Amino acid sequence: VKARICGLILVMVYCVLYFRGLGVVVVASLVVAGVITYAMVLILARTAGFTLTLPGIAGLIVAVGITADSFIVYFERIRDEMRMGKSMRVAAETGWVKARNTCLAADAVSLLAAIVLFIFAIGVVKGFAFTLGLSTVIDVAVFFWFTKPMVTLLARREFFNSGHKYSGLSRESLGVDEVPTVVGGKA
Repeated sequence: VKARICGLILVMVYCVLYFRGLGVVVVASLVVAGVITYAMVLILARTAGFTLTLPGIAGLIVAVGITADSFIVYFERIRDEMRMGKSMRVAAETGWVKARNTCLAADAVSLLAAIVLFIFAIGVVKGFAFTLGLSTVIDVAVFFWFTKPMVTLLARREFFNSGHKYSGLSRESLGVDEVPTVVGGKA
């Protein structure tokens, strides 16, 4: 669990430095995912005799990368939409439609790999597969029921919608000289 926490902290620091204001969403989502993961490990330990082994810890650490991938795909989609001149509010919804299938596909592959590994593995490797699968399911739940609603709420705030320099959505952060204006649905 300490290794997962270290991995979470590294991901949080990177995302806050790169995404700035949107990094708040990353931090909050990773904290929620971490708390849920910790709670699940405790519940499974008490009810099913689950023991967290070194390979199990490795599964939790690998899952941090899967979780970070979801944020990066979604936030980059939002930034792409804003580069085309859309407001944060519109970009958050359009970016979500484009990003969710990619994130679901990546999570499905990780979950499938965890299931196949769990079925065919022996010994402690099953612990790796189990924690990888558990963390992947938690990632999907947090991504859909926490991250997306939080981004939608933040998109309504002037700080993000105006492209404040610390929002991570300023012209400089987006890498454009001037954000194009959308007229008649075309930039």
